[in-house]
Amino acid sequence: MKVFGERLKELRLESKLTTKALGKKVGVSDTTICRWELNQCEAKAPEIVKLAQLFKVSTDYLLGVED
Repeated sequence: MKVFGERLKELRLESKLTTKALGKKVGVSDTTICRWELNQCEAKAPEIVKLAQLFKVSTDYLLGVED
């Protein structure tokens, strides 16, 4: 899910959020955010939904299904 990590990092930086701040909003650690951005692990569905709601994008956009 390479697209997910790239889009997550892009959205986080556009929102001027640190990995720690984003982690608090989603309920995960800053290390987990870093691992998602580096595509070292995958987010679970509930976390993807939270991220999509936070950044006001679709889950399909985050997952690379649509642009």
